[in-house]
This record gives sequence, C-alpha cells and structure tokens, in this order.
Amino acid sequence: MPVKILFIGDIIGKPGRQALSRELDRLVDRYMIDVVIANGENAAGGFGLTVEVAKELFRQGVHLLTGGNHIWDKKEQVSQVMADSRIIRPANYPQGAPGAGSAVLTTPGGVKVGVLNLEGRVYMKNLDCPFLTADREIEWMKKETSIIFVDFHAEATSEKSALGWYLDGRVTAVVGTHTHVQTADERILPQGSAFLTDVGMTGGFDSVIGMGVEETLHRFLTQLPAKFEVAKKNIRLNAVVVSADETSGRALSIERINVPC
Repeated sequence: MPVKILFIGDIIGKPGRQALSRELDRLVDRYMIDVVIANGENAAGGFGLTVEVAKELFRQGVHLLTGGNHIWDKKEQVSQVMADSRIIRPANYPQGAPGAGSAVLTTPGGVKVGVLNLEGRVYMKNLDCPFLTADREIEWMKKETSIIFVDFHAEATSEKSALGWYLDGRVTAVVGTHTHVQTADERILPQGSAFLTDVGMTGGFDSVIGMGVEETLHRFLTQLPAKFEVAKKNIRLNAVVVSADETSGRALSIERINVPC
C-alpha cells in the first residue's frame, strides 16, 4: 500500500485554524491519509506559534508542524514551543538555535516518514546553505526511512525549483511554503521526487497574503508602520497530497487541494 502524506499550507491565525478544524477529518478520510503535516509558523495571530495554538492543531489531527522565518515571532514562548519534538524549524539555522530541523514519524501502520524543514536565502536571511544542510540531514534520515518529505520555506521560485532538482531521486517530495500563493506546477521529477513551488496558505483569501487589505495598503502607500490584522473573509484551505511507495520512497502522485471553508 502507498503511504499518503497530507501537507497543509501556511495556517494564518484563527481563521486558518478554524478552517483546518472543519476540513481536516474529511480530507483524511477522502484521501486515506497516513500522515498530516502543516506549516504552523503563522498560526498564532498571523505571526509565530504558541504552545496553546500548537496543542490545538495537534488535537485537530496534525502530526507534525513545520516552521520558517516567523517561527520565532512569539519570542517569550520559543523555548517551550521548540521543546516539543512534534514541532521543527528550518534545519539551516546556525548552531545554537533551539529545536530540531528534521524528524521521523511513524504512521499507525508502522511506516516511518522523515520530514525536513529548510529556509531559503534569496531575499531572506543569510542562513547556512539549505542545499548542503539537506545533504547532511538526508544522510541520517535515510538510515531510518526511504520516505522523506521536505518543506522548503523560501521566497524565490528559482531557489525552490533548484532545490527540487538538486534533491530529485533522494527525497519523496519537495514542496514550497512562505509566499502564501498556491502555484499550479505540481509534478513528479524524472528521478521520482514530487515537486510544487508553493502549497499556498490556509486562511482568508480576501486579503494580501492573509493580512487585512486596508492596513496593508496603508503601509504600501505611506511607508509608515502599520499593525497587520489577520483577514477573516473568503477562508480557504490550501494543501497537497503526496502518495509514496513504501519501499523505494519514490512519489507515485501529487495533488493540489484548494477548498473553500
């Protein structure tokens, strides 16, 4: 039997969490999902992650949360959040950053699934090389499992595409997060790795990538600081389902999901 992985795009605040609560069980049943992964770096008020919000997402059925550049935004809770082994952050942060950048899960059927979180460097922070970090992390995960899912939290489509080609045949899937706009380029690369430039977001789509329109326009027009508020209208859930061969780890299929909530 193939292993089915459901990955939820960036969850934006309470509206995103409510959408997940309404739709997750239905999606798990429909696609016969074995593992649920979600990017949670914007799940608490649109910026960051707290212990309570993480617990809420786990209660809803998420097995593991990935992060990105906003995972640190709730500074007072970073150490507590990162103490949970079900939460990972980009592996290419320098030594000394709290938490882990990868994890191996075991499905109810006893199959191990590796998850790797990386962050891009183009138009973002000058972190350690995500390509070389991936080499290191994949080496140890391959000793545990042939199924490895990569969340690449990056701005530039070119960098995401490059990592997909770099890891083709060595991981099950490379999917992008961070830009909050779902792309339509899902495919299986020649050596068997599934790829999607960006999974999108789970939150309010009458917005500017999940934030309120008025305050965002004010900031662009005046170049003055503005407090962003999470958008609450036209809620949608963006996700991707990847089916993997249990033995080889090769992707068998990849399907985008865009569900109104």
